[in-house]
Amino acid sequence: MKNIMTQQESDLPIDLARPAQRALHEAGYVRLEQLTKVSETELKQLHGIGPNAIKTLRRALEARGLSFAGGKTRKERG
Repeated sequence: MKNIMTQQESDLPIDLARPAQRALHEAGYVRLEQLTKVSETELKQLHGIGPNAIKTLRRALEARGLSFAGGKTRKERG
């Protein structure tokens, strides 16, 4: 049985690489809203989360007007 969340269970970006999906799932992150409570620096500590994953997640968060903890949305940055 696969350990990856389906799009119905998770709203993480579908184009997120599998290692990043696994890292987030194993850490208990399955929804974008959960990532607003964690900083980019903290996420980068997870094995499987690299610069491309952070960029993909940041875009998905910004599309909803959200950001990582301690971060600002594009609107807030000006």
